[in-house]
Amino acid sequence: MKKILKVAVLGVGLLALSACVAGSAGSQHAAAGGALSQVLLGLWHGIIAPVTLIVEIVNKFMPHTLPWPAHLYETKDTGVPYDIGFYLGLVGSPLAIFRGWGRRG
Repeated sequence: MKKILKVAVLGVGLLALSACVAGSAGSQHAAAGGALSQVLLGLWHGIIAPVTLIVEIVNKFMPHTLPWPAHLYETKDTGVPYDIGFYLGLVGSPLAIFRGWGRRG
């Protein structure tokens, strides 16, 4: 029962957080804010990239199923700091999630 609850909470949380995906007006505004905001935005988009990829695939093959569009990567007003944050988030997020689930307490 605990495992089902963990998966459900993680799924709902990831879906809620995936509303902050690349391509939104808020994301583009944050990317124009300077190097620190670009690093943090890239880090966030890297962390939620697996969920964003699933949403993007669903939108591609079943249009109008989900109420929001998603983009995996921010293309406007970004630079090297965004790229660094994105790759750090992309590499670090799956490891951090699965490493914590494997521990017995």
